[in-house]
Amino acid sequence: MRFLTAGESHGPELTAIIEGVPSQIPLTKEDINEHLARRQKGYGRGRRMQIETDQVTITSGVRHGKTTGAPITLHIENKDWKHWQKVMGPEPISEEEEKDVKRQIARPRPGHADLNGALKYRHRDMRNVLERSSARETTARVAVGAVAQVILRQFGIEVAGHVLEIGNIKSSVESSDSAASIKEKTEQSEVRCLDTDAEEKMKQAIDDAKKDGDSIGGVIEVLADHVPPGLGSHVHYDRKLDAKIAQAVLSINAFKGVEIGIGFEAARLNGSRVHDEIAYDEAAGYYRKSNRLGGFEGGMTTGMPVVVHGAMKPIPTLYKPLQSVDIETKEPFSASIERSDSCAVPAAAVVCEAAVAWEIANEFLEKFGADTLPDIKKHYEMYLDEVRSF
Repeated sequence: MRFLTAGESHGPELTAIIEGVPSQIPLTKEDINEHLARRQKGYGRGRRMQIETDQVTITSGVRHGKTTGAPITLHIENKDWKHWQKVMGPEPISEEEEKDVKRQIARPRPGHADLNGALKYRHRDMRNVLERSSARETTARVAVGAVAQVILRQFGIEVAGHVLEIGNIKSSVESSDSAASIKEKTEQSEVRCLDTDAEEKMKQAIDDAKKDGDSIGGVIEVLADHVPPGLGSHVHYDRKLDAKIAQAVLSINAFKGVEIGIGFEAARLNGSRVHDEIAYDEAAGYYRKSNRLGGFEGGMTTGMPVVVHGAMKPIPTLYKPLQSVDIETKEPFSASIERSDSCAVPAAAVVCEAAVAWEIANEFLEKFGADTLPDIKKHYEMYLDEVRSF
């Protein structure tokens, strides 16, 4: 499979096109809207979430509730577009009109794509950069990930993201539950955390940052269970599934680090405390006695749950702005302020979940792919029988 997203933060809509989804997979807009609503929740979100109520429109690739095998097109309207038509419209404007257009940006914000994008694409108005580099694009990524989760669910694979840390507050609850259970529990938490005591401390940390005109980041865990062994490959660097997942997570706005399993902790431990011993059961086949490597060996899944951690930096748009330089005058100024969240870690857990789900679903279809869902199921069941008795 492959996908493209298009659209700007204050443009008319976001669009995603997914190619390569097999036919006969049950899919409705409700399957996608559920995840779009989850992305909009979370303690610390800004005023944009009060404006938008994200809903998808499916305009191709699905007929009467089932995929057809054709490319799937998803549209998500930006409700705020009505206030931005003059600023963001596609039609040419005169030089005189250009002077009247408000909200041009000449002061890059530290931590954003503003200045780098302006230098690369020669934009004197950096709104041309920030509109596309905005995390609003992750709405389309979540919609795409929702389709991936529907595909995986046909084979009993569930994916769930939750928050491990916000600021210096850490959850003390181990994520030993199934992905489905984690998803259900975190829907009851405003910060998507399994630890109710830590949740209150996290909310206070968010409040403190907001009161100080600051922002706060955190760490997310994504768990995927019932993933079969053998997804990915050892034969070449770009076919390793853990590497693909790491790239996908780092492509999410504000993510600066990725771990698989215990990750960096493995560098500080002896090998006997890192590697997962192998055992065999006649009914289940091969399995690992532990899962410190997060469900991967040699770039391939082991059959254990896939465990991914993502580190999200604080959002760089601050109400106590950092110093920057005006690109027109070259004079120092306080960076411009765009509407923003004080903490988006809970929402980012949903985005990260979508990114991981896409990579697993894509690799699953690479291995078991066929044109229709029934054929894929036959291939998959045959493979499971073979690896159990290998």
